Amino acid sequence: MKRLSVLPLFLILITVASQAQGLDPASLTTPLSGDWPANTDWRTYNGDYTGRRFSRLSQINRENVGSLTLAWAFQTHGRSLESMPLEANGIMYVSAGNEIWAVDARTGRQIWNFQRPGVPVGGGNKGVAMWKDRLYMTTPDAQLLCVEAKTGKLIWQIQVDDPALKAFGGVAPLVIRDHIIIGTSGDTADLPGFLESVDPMDGEIQWRWDAMPKKGDPAWNTWPHDTDVATRGGGMTWITGTYDPDLNLLYWGTGNPHPVENGDARAGANLYTCSIVALNPDTGKLVWYFQSSPHDTHDWDTVMTPVLFDGTFKGKPRKMLAQANKNGLFFVLDRTDGKALISEAFVPANWVQGYDERGQPIPSKDKEPQPDGVLVTGGVGTNWQAPSCDPDTGLFYVNSRETMGVFYLTMPGKSAEGWAGRDFFLGSKSMLKAIDVQTGKTRWVADTEGRGGQSGILSTHGHLVFTADMSQNLVALDADTGKVLWHMYPGGSLGTGPMTYELDGHQYVVFPVDGVVYAFALPARLTTNPAQ
Repeated sequence: MKRLSVLPLFLILITVASQAQGLDPASLTTPLSGDWPANTDWRTYNGDYTGRRFSRLSQINRENVGSLTLAWAFQTHGRSLESMPLEANGIMYVSAGNEIWAVDARTGRQIWNFQRPGVPVGGGNKGVAMWKDRLYMTTPDAQLLCVEAKTGKLIWQIQVDDPALKAFGGVAPLVIRDHIIIGTSGDTADLPGFLESVDPMDGEIQWRWDAMPKKGDPAWNTWPHDTDVATRGGGMTWITGTYDPDLNLLYWGTGNPHPVENGDARAGANLYTCSIVALNPDTGKLVWYFQSSPHDTHDWDTVMTPVLFDGTFKGKPRKMLAQANKNGLFFVLDRTDGKALISEAFVPANWVQGYDERGQPIPSKDKEPQPDGVLVTGGVGTNWQAPSCDPDTGLFYVNSRETMGVFYLTMPGKSAEGWAGRDFFLGSKSMLKAIDVQTGKTRWVADTEGRGGQSGILSTHGHLVFTADMSQNLVALDADTGKVLWHMYPGGSLGTGPMTYELDGHQYVVFPVDGVVYAFALPARLTTNPAQ
């Protein structure tokens, strides 16, 4: 009798373990910053649909963060990480190039490893998405892979774009109900950008939205048509967007137009490049757009995260969207219609001569690249690594650079293609800026100078901001003042950004550094139930 009673229990445990590696798409609507008990997993690229990268977890806070210690580390054996790990039900999924690891999020122990057969394992990758018991990943050769979450077994793969034309993937897909939404990229060739929604079961295309407008679309007239430039024009979609379930709107940023840094070949605003677009996720239909760099001539793509938050603006309740842009400008939009509430430079930007009636910048013609060069400020105000927005402080945190560069036109005329210009930066100053979302003004600045690349940001209800400085230190700062409260030198660069989750009453903060995932937590003697 006792032997018979053990077998059903064993089967029950197997069933529970199997279910634990699934994720109901409906759970993605629960925000990290919701009322307690909050979402304590990290279930999608930015943790939740808002893109705020703000967690209500507060066991680690500004009073005790100085005691933060290494809980575990996972080694990818040399794979460089640009990806944001995903954590659901105690399992973390890490990706790089053509490879995925499933890791115990409590210990860092590897559960399984998927390596796509017959292809190099390297290359850029921003992360995976999860739908029920499946994982989805785009690859450096522009494939979309579907992998079994329990075992790492490949289920299917489809070709998204043509790698022979130098297109590549890497974007972390976004799951919205029964849609797997993916973008594409191609920096060195004149390719048109697009978004696609595919069926999670078989990869069949549900809809496609093209960044290059078709004839009959009013945006068609923002391109010349005496050449084929509008068919190859750019607008890549290589960083994951955000989603408002109440409005049922998908928000995504698009890349720069081609030929790069040559406006002579493409007179007009060149829609829908360098834009934030709002789409219906069920049909792919465009609802509105906001162009942050009309007729871009400086390689100022708009793929930075469109961050969603609600609140009161000038006494009126608003559903808002904020973005810090590569062009050095900070925007707050009404996300129902795309009209700007704030258009403000957060670094010196001499290329702007004003703003139109929708709050879109009006570029100065005399700051376009010239054969003998032109001096421009404002470029690389920030890059693709994610910002964070803290509803407790009302601040938008972004790693930024104040730059000055000379832009050259190397291939003038209408026959230009590819990279038709070059830019040389004379110097830059790196800093983390805290921007007031009610005014667009910078409230405080933290110096992040040094070598290395920019990093993403995480903020928490513990009144903390986590990121890395340019000297490759991992840091925690006071969210109200920018004072550094903790730092650690891991010996490498944070290629993406930090994330956090809670398991068994313990909060973890995770940093992917080069080829290692580091998880930090408080010593057991300091752990308490998270503040409510």
